[in-house]
Amino acid sequence: MNAPDTAPHAARPPRPIQALPDQLISQIAAGEVVERPSAVVKELLENALDAGATQISVRLEEGGVKRIAITDNGRGIPPEQMPLALARHATSKIASLHDLENVGTLGFRGEALASIASVAAVTVTSRTADAPHAWELVGSHEGTVAPSSGALGTTIDVQDLYFNTPARRKFLKSEQTEFGHCAEVVRRIALARPDVSLSLTHNGRTIDHWNVCDMARRSAQILGEGFAEARLPIDETAGPLRIHGYTGLPTASKARADGQFFYVNGRFVRDKVLVHAVKAAYQDVLHGDRFPSYALALELDPALVDVNVHPSKIEVRFRDSRAVHQFVFHAVQRALAQTSATAHGSVPSPLPAADTLTSATWRGEQTSFGSLLAPDYTPTFSPSPYGAGSRGDGSGSLGDVAGGFGANSAAGAFGGQRYGQPEGGVAQSMDKYGALFAGNGSGSGRVDSYRAQTDMALPQGSPFTVSAAAMAQEEFPLGFALAQLHGIYILAQNAKGLVLVDMHAAHERILYEQLKTALESRVAGEEMQVQPLLIPVTFYADAVEVGTAHEHQETLQALGFDIAALSPTTLAVRSVPVLLKNADAQTLARDVLRDVREFGGSRVLIERQNELLGTLACHTAVRANRILAVQEMNALLRQMEKTERADQCNHGRPTWVQVEIGALDKLFLRGQ
Repeated sequence: MNAPDTAPHAARPPRPIQALPDQLISQIAAGEVVERPSAVVKELLENALDAGATQISVRLEEGGVKRIAITDNGRGIPPEQMPLALARHATSKIASLHDLENVGTLGFRGEALASIASVAAVTVTSRTADAPHAWELVGSHEGTVAPSSGALGTTIDVQDLYFNTPARRKFLKSEQTEFGHCAEVVRRIALARPDVSLSLTHNGRTIDHWNVCDMARRSAQILGEGFAEARLPIDETAGPLRIHGYTGLPTASKARADGQFFYVNGRFVRDKVLVHAVKAAYQDVLHGDRFPSYALALELDPALVDVNVHPSKIEVRFRDSRAVHQFVFHAVQRALAQTSATAHGSVPSPLPAADTLTSATWRGEQTSFGSLLAPDYTPTFSPSPYGAGSRGDGSGSLGDVAGGFGANSAAGAFGGQRYGQPEGGVAQSMDKYGALFAGNGSGSGRVDSYRAQTDMALPQGSPFTVSAAAMAQEEFPLGFALAQLHGIYILAQNAKGLVLVDMHAAHERILYEQLKTALESRVAGEEMQVQPLLIPVTFYADAVEVGTAHEHQETLQALGFDIAALSPTTLAVRSVPVLLKNADAQTLARDVLRDVREFGGSRVLIERQNELLGTLACHTAVRANRILAVQEMNALLRQMEKTERADQCNHGRPTWVQVEIGALDKLFLRGQ
């Protein structure tokens, strides 16, 4: 057996420098431009769109390896220019450096058709509007243009891909795999251009057909009806930048990133800046291993983006990538800040820190929940789920909701009156909303008594009916609480039907947003409000925890914690943020110290802020199997309506769902 030739290149006979043949040059270029059949489909579709086509058909055989035929109704190619269309570096799209720096077309390099013709059998048939018939060119730019038949537009027929480069053909995958790549390219372009009719045929069978429509319908066709039912529209402009399209709700996330489509000036791209901007916008509403779906288009001056980075033109480079990142990030973040409950009106503004920390959370006519009940309804209260600080003056059960349901005291729940005060003020508040509710009895509109004993169970058999007028009020889109289910879910009624709320997830989101607002206020120069502990909470700590508390005092204080070492093995928590005052101080302290130690003080406050605040909110949020009074449940609903991103917790799970009355009718076969 002969030994393989392992001689170094230097030992081989030297070759003179010489110009490469045009055919070899085109085949080398084809290695970059024509990686597989889908690359041919992409180049030909882009040429068709650049030619002004509004109808395009794509016909494939054997995954595109045997045949790719694309027909469009664009402007067509004059017969005298057809040989140039197959020549290297010949194009009508650029003529100078200025044109190259302001590319407004999808194709511009003038390599695609020449490269394709070097590795496949190509036939071009085209007809312009002023031509009496079509013309045909077979093979290459050296072929002869001959008369042919055909409608206005161009047909490019590519057969036997890589017939003259069998080594390349060996690297292709199965027919179905190659077809899958081709179909994905067609889908991308169809999504970008809803104003164009597209059809896809494989082995004589029609796979997809999209008629001309709007972006809403086309995105539903491409990404599925599930996306259409769980998406948010985006359309924002800032200076030379505009972003528009749809982004999916966090609750409709996927395990794979196969539903993400981003376009820059109509060109599908995979850009790290754009992907990171969208990912950052979803950071605090989506679990780390889930991926959102979106179809977004960024438009900007062509001079501000370089599309000539790679022959495949799937990568771009922005002149000011930071500005683009911030624009996309804030646009998507603002869209996610809307909630389904408030989508009918304006986007809710961030809650000021003062609103989350005072008893004046419920402004104007929204300050009374008790007065929205039937006149003969007498509320009683269950043990407070917020700690042992409840008092008979009303600052307990509802008053202790300062960290979550809006810091409302009893005054916030019953028209500005404490439970122990004369009933006249309450009755006046009841009269205000008396027309909204119809009681079961002939109540006079006054409440006989209020009991604030925190050791009583929820009332049994205190029904009330919500009138249509109350349901129609847009200021209460989540409706009004009816009951709890298994100590986990709140059942509420609104104009559409039944609302189910996961009280822990909802409270967690509310707390999380309040913590973010408080921390951002501190960064802006305001002081975070903290709760000094009358008796510091002490606990055993190892040397690492004690050292972390000592080393990162400034970071801990920025987060609202005062944690000091009493001895080499003991730490004391002297204060916590007001929003977390009812949580377990020791657990909170250990979590904060762990994150600060692991990621460092500055990273916790910048990069890891959302994760840390999410952990703190989760520990503080109301737990399952805690019985809430109706007033407390309504307080939660009202706060949800005011909170950004309240449709999901910071892990991306839904906080509430709507069950429409029509769906309930179907369950019970009503009307059938």
